[in-house]
Amino acid sequence: MNSNEVKAYSNGKKSGVKVFVAGSYEALSKKAATILAGAIANKPEFILGLATGTSPLGLYDELAELNAQGRVDFSKVTSYNLDEYYPIAPENDQSYRYFMNKNLFSKINIDIEKTHVLSGLTKDPEGECKAYDAEIEAAGGIDLQVLGIGNNGHIGFNEPGKDFIWGTHMVELTESTIEANSRLFNSADEVPRAALSMGIGNIMCAKQIVLVANGPKKAQAVKEALEGEITPYCQASILQLHPNVTFVLDEDAASALTEYKEI
Repeated sequence: MNSNEVKAYSNGKKSGVKVFVAGSYEALSKKAATILAGAIANKPEFILGLATGTSPLGLYDELAELNAQGRVDFSKVTSYNLDEYYPIAPENDQSYRYFMNKNLFSKINIDIEKTHVLSGLTKDPEGECKAYDAEIEAAGGIDLQVLGIGNNGHIGFNEPGKDFIWGTHMVELTESTIEANSRLFNSADEVPRAALSMGIGNIMCAKQIVLVANGPKKAQAVKEALEGEITPYCQASILQLHPNVTFVLDEDAASALTEYKEI
């Protein structure tokens, strides 16, 4: 595939699930940014759910460029982030508030007072989570939720387990997630062992979802999410039931798919 190409894939069954495979990370990021920009253009007072991690970085760079060109306006957009480490201070350079300020909010014309990230220093995690859910509901719900996917199939910090948890909650991070995230810290010992995260219910209530994934390490998780059994042991598999979800992948992340074919 040419590095600039993006091709549509389908399994012919799940009409609510769209899959695009891009020839490069740059093409992946541009495709995802185009989807977001189009959605925001149709509803300026947009409620946007955001994710952190390395996969959406290119998407955020592309959105900043589109904003600079006047092709997307964030002035009336309100954002809610999926998750935050716990405990962690917002000024810590590994916090998700710091990540979002650095990689997106400082580069676009969004009102910083309309950007929301869970508090990593709250003294009342349960109360913080309930208040976050109530605020999202009062805002009218998420119009479009950006997702990445963990190597173990987690979305947000909803880790593999026996249940799908509905609302925002505190979660103990698995060793695989701690190890995967340790590359961003000086050592695995510095990675917080817990996080506050939107639940699967928050994610599934979003009117539209765009999941971005790149690299060979994501291939198995993507396959299980799209082609596997719907199970809380792969939290992303629940997305098969969403009426409007788009996976935007590079060739490596899509390499294990067998049921999805180019259309």
